Amino acid sequence: MAADALDDVYQRYLSALIDARLLIPSGVRGLYGLGGVFEGVVEHFEAYVTRMGAHLSPEVMRFPPLLSRDTYGKTDHLETFPNLLGSVHSFLGDERHAMELARRKEAGEDWSKELRAAETVLIPAACYPLYPTATGTLPPGGRTVDLRSFVFRHEPSDDPARMQCFRQREYVRLGTPDEALAHRNFWLTRGEEMLHAVGLDAKPVVANDPFFGRGGRVMAATQREQTLKYELVATVANPDKPTAIVSCNYHLDHFGGAFDIRTADGEVAHTACIGFGLERIALALFARHGFEPARWPAPVRAVLEL
Repeated sequence: MAADALDDVYQRYLSALIDARLLIPSGVRGLYGLGGVFEGVVEHFEAYVTRMGAHLSPEVMRFPPLLSRDTYGKTDHLETFPNLLGSVHSFLGDERHAMELARRKEAGEDWSKELRAAETVLIPAACYPLYPTATGTLPPGGRTVDLRSFVFRHEPSDDPARMQCFRQREYVRLGTPDEALAHRNFWLTRGEEMLHAVGLDAKPVVANDPFFGRGGRVMAATQREQTLKYELVATVANPDKPTAIVSCNYHLDHFGGAFDIRTADGEVAHTACIGFGLERIALALFARHGFEPARWPAPVRAVLEL
C-alpha cells in the first residue's frame, strides 16, 4: 500500500476513535487523552496480564516515567535511539532570567532557550529504572519483576497506535542465560495464547529495534540474525500492515554488564522481558470487536471479566 493510502487508513481510524470519544486529541500528533471506555478496556486487559503471570510470584515494582540522567548515561540509548529521546528541561535561572523567559513568551518567541537540562529524562522502556536497583549479586534462581509505567518515544504520527506516551506492562527476568531465554520463550507462547483468547489475530514475527543511523542497520541485522527480539503483531488500523502489540526480548548480558548485575555464581547476569503495549492492545481490540465492549463476543468478555 502506498504511503499516502496508508496515511488515509490511519487517519480514518484515528478520526473514528476520536468521534467515539475513545481518544481525546491534545493538539500534538501521537498524544491523546483516553476516554472512560478506553481506559476500562486497558484496566481489564492489564488485570488479565496479572492473572496470567501470578504463578511466577513476581516482585511488583512501579516507577514513575522519569529516569535519572546519570542512570540514562549508563545505557546506550542515546547512541542507538537519539531520535526517540525525551529530555526534561527546567527553569534554573534567577529573577533576571525569569523576566526574559516571560518576555519571550509574551513576544511569541522561543522561551525554551531560557531552560536548562534537569536531572531527569523520560523513560523509553518500563524496565530501564529497574536495572540500577539490581546492581550487585542476584539471589539463587535470579529474579522476576512485574513492572508498569508510561514510557515516551518521540515519533509523532497519525497512526493511532504510534503514540508518543503510552503504557508498557512488563515481566522482566534477571538471571543466567538459560533462565533469561526460557522466560522470553515462555512468554512468547503465553502472550500469543492470551491474545488469541481475546479474539486477536496475533502472530509472532522476528523483529529488531529501530536503531538509528547506518550503524543501527548493522545492529538491527545482528539482532534479527540472533533472534533476540520477537513481536506479536495484530491488526489495528490496516490488516495489510499489522502492528506490534507485544514485544518479547532477550537482552543477553547487555544490562547486566552496564549495571554490574551478577548471578549467584558471580557471572554477568542476562536479562529478558515481555512488554505488553496496553494502549495498542486496546486499539486492536476495538478494531476487531467494535467500539462498544458491552457488545463484544461473550468468550472475549469472559476472559477479560468485562
